Amino acid sequence: MQMNDQRDIKAPRSDVWAALLSADVLKDCVPGAQEVTGNPADGFEATVVQKVGPVKATFKGQVVLSDMVEGESLTLSGEGKGGAAGFAKGEAKVRLEDIPEGTRLIYDVEAKVGGKLAQLGSRLIDGFAKKMADQFFENFQTVIEGPADVAAEDDATTDAPAKKGWLSRLKG
Repeated sequence: MQMNDQRDIKAPRSDVWAALLSADVLKDCVPGAQEVTGNPADGFEATVVQKVGPVKATFKGQVVLSDMVEGESLTLSGEGKGGAAGFAKGEAKVRLEDIPEGTRLIYDVEAKVGGKLAQLGSRLIDGFAKKMADQFFENFQTVIEGPADVAAEDDATTDAPAKKGWLSRLKG
């Protein structure tokens, strides 16, 4: 299954890039993530619990970053094994572009499943994969920008701490 989309994020490209390389941010963004550890150089290890149709499984896997062009693009490749449920693997090519409002994040995702999961049918799997990708990038945007309702209240005071929360974790 292949999908692509883009998101406009109200943050400088350097902040978006830093967030893409953070295990803490990835844990906050991956739906069902229980644990994400590691670093960009060595890759990340993750434990994710998901339910796809009637199949619920704990996936343990790895994510490797490659084709990195500092501040511009990278490829995230991952594979997770869910025991009897099967496996899931995928790759996301991510590009960043400057726009007047901040940064445009463009992504192309390819995902595959096998085992019991593959028996659920392509419509269910494709819908689930699209939902997971959309949810990840929606969560990613929220982590960087802060919650929309907070930003709308008072940009000068309330929004700034919300945005700086994840950034201070990266630098701390």
